[in-house]
Amino acid sequence: MSGFDTVVIVDWSAGKRAPKRPTKDAIWIGIARGSGEEEPLYFRSRIEAEAWITHFLQTENAAGRRVLMGFDFPFGYPRGTARAVTGSNDVFALWTWLESRIRDDDAGENNRFDVAEEMNRCFEGLGPFWGKPSRDMWPDVPYRKAGIAFERIAERRSADVRANAASSCFQLAFPPTVGSQVLMGLPMLARLRRLPGVAVWPFDAWDDAQTVLAEIWPGLIEPAVRQALDAADPPIRDREQVRLLARAVAGLTPDRLAVMMQDFPEEAREEAWILGAGHAEELRALAGPVPLAPPPLRNDCFSLPAGVDWTPVDEALALLRTRLTCTVGSEVVDIGAAQGRVLAQDVIAVRSNPPQANSAVDGYGFAGGVPEGDHVLPLIEGRAAAGVPFDGAVPSGHAIRILTGAALPEGVDTVLLEEDVASDGQRIAFRGPLKMGANARRAGEDVVEGATALRAGRVVTAADLALLAAVGVSRVMVRHRLRVAILSTGDELVEPGQAAGPGQIFDANRPMLLGMIRAFGFQPVDMGRVADDRAALRARLESAARQADVILTSGGASAGDEDHVSALLRETGAMQEWRIAVKPGRPLALGLWSGTPVFGLPGNPVAAMVCTLIFAHPAMALLAGAAWQAPQGFDLPAAFEKRKKPGRREYLRARVRDGRAEVFKSEGSGRISGLSWAEGLVEIGDGERHIRPGDMVRFIPYGSFGL
Repeated sequence: MSGFDTVVIVDWSAGKRAPKRPTKDAIWIGIARGSGEEEPLYFRSRIEAEAWITHFLQTENAAGRRVLMGFDFPFGYPRGTARAVTGSNDVFALWTWLESRIRDDDAGENNRFDVAEEMNRCFEGLGPFWGKPSRDMWPDVPYRKAGIAFERIAERRSADVRANAASSCFQLAFPPTVGSQVLMGLPMLARLRRLPGVAVWPFDAWDDAQTVLAEIWPGLIEPAVRQALDAADPPIRDREQVRLLARAVAGLTPDRLAVMMQDFPEEAREEAWILGAGHAEELRALAGPVPLAPPPLRNDCFSLPAGVDWTPVDEALALLRTRLTCTVGSEVVDIGAAQGRVLAQDVIAVRSNPPQANSAVDGYGFAGGVPEGDHVLPLIEGRAAAGVPFDGAVPSGHAIRILTGAALPEGVDTVLLEEDVASDGQRIAFRGPLKMGANARRAGEDVVEGATALRAGRVVTAADLALLAAVGVSRVMVRHRLRVAILSTGDELVEPGQAAGPGQIFDANRPMLLGMIRAFGFQPVDMGRVADDRAALRARLESAARQADVILTSGGASAGDEDHVSALLRETGAMQEWRIAVKPGRPLALGLWSGTPVFGLPGNPVAAMVCTLIFAHPAMALLAGAAWQAPQGFDLPAAFEKRKKPGRREYLRARVRDGRAEVFKSEGSGRISGLSWAEGLVEIGDGERHIRPGDMVRFIPYGSFGL
């Protein structure tokens, strides 16, 4: 069976029209795709929901996407019900019977108790349908279950017993109940089944259907639902159930889903079956845990120790490393959408890699090593190939033809390389010695099932995707991408392409910083430019705090009259001006605006880039949930001479040619062309230094920062 592109879970309701504001006991629909979960949808009436479902299935069909759509009510009744009502065991005959009788409108007014009365009259004695809102109405529907003899017709289906579901599809009122949902849902399913490409599991041939309708039950993942409700705001059970069930079913590999969809007894052909019944633990594991919600940063997270004036670079980095924590939530995504994302929790191997011992070469397999000298072994018929294992055992003292990647048959632990063997088709001749286990891979020698494959905080790479797939992991919990707002300040700035007047310059920082944020794997939020107007800047910062997880400003970070970023942060009481012993750079304004961290960068593009690489980049990695990212540097001989005074660490724009580090011809921070000329930075320590050609210096390539 091929997999599904889209999983949809529908929480159906038998109630009146729901209020405009999302609430419980309404209709909720959860959607999960390969790219992750979508926000659950809320519908006020069955009419509205059915119209959306019909249009959705038609759209997905036209796009060529395969859909598995689950509904949270029974698709059938206990054996014998359909025959008693329609004269046939055909479950679809009962669907059609109900479709012809059930009336419903957009206000939720319906005749389900009238129809239940008619159905009860098809049986001898009381019931089987019972439960109603009034003792005096619908006399053929008992108010309570007392007196109903569930002898010829069972009270619960086999699926309900297997899944340990508490309610019966005959119970029409009083919680827990699904009986009214069934009466109002089966007519809708009858109409959906007539759409092109739709099949109903397990009644129809569904393996190759474009759309498959299936019965589900949220109780299978109840522990995950309870955990989610503790963190949800507002805690609406129906909403969390469809979201988590969609996540869980979409997280199943096609093979595991096929196992579940083939696991039902014969009576399910009439009674229907709950998808996942008997597999609750597996679904619960895929449904949870609830996405992590990290605590907010403290207002004093950027405060410096008392008495500190000039801050050495290493001390500034250490403060950022110890004070900052992750500020973004998490979600579960398919591994195809995980590259570049930060893992929110450890990934545990579902399967060993390799899953079984196998051959590392093309050749011949046998048991045990052999001593030095010439050897001849008889060949048995057959061979072992990757994906086509040998069905049987290899007798002691015999060999078998085996190809690379093939599972080692019983009786084989060693493989001879094909080039080292002569064969007449009946025997092989070769020369020893050969130690036992040669050219064979042990089961789990790479990763063992249950072991930690990848640690939380790792940024997922393309190579990691191969590992995740190999150990049977199809879905991982990752952090939301860090949203970084970029804001330029200053009356002197104009947009590139506009006319620049006297005293004006083009805004070079914002395009540079937006590009850096994209290269870091974060989500840039362009907040544009704002003039030196405190009210306008305050409004722009408020907007940025609503849209982003961290804010980078350039300009206005010093203590001058027009340095409004520093002034506004100081007004909030969460401003720290770090005078860092670094060149270029020095002033770095740090603070919180409406709980969102702000990095006030220098206005000079060279200083802005250096401060972003050295300070903001590793800090943002922590905020994004990743590990602290110290750049990797290399010691290379210098191709320049430089005298440096003690007191400040310096970063020179540099590149490597012929194995030597060259630096840009000018150290002037206004020379923006040096940033483009360079391929990285040469870092010169805090102390005094006289560098001559050939002396070793530390070169940090831009690639070490992810650029």
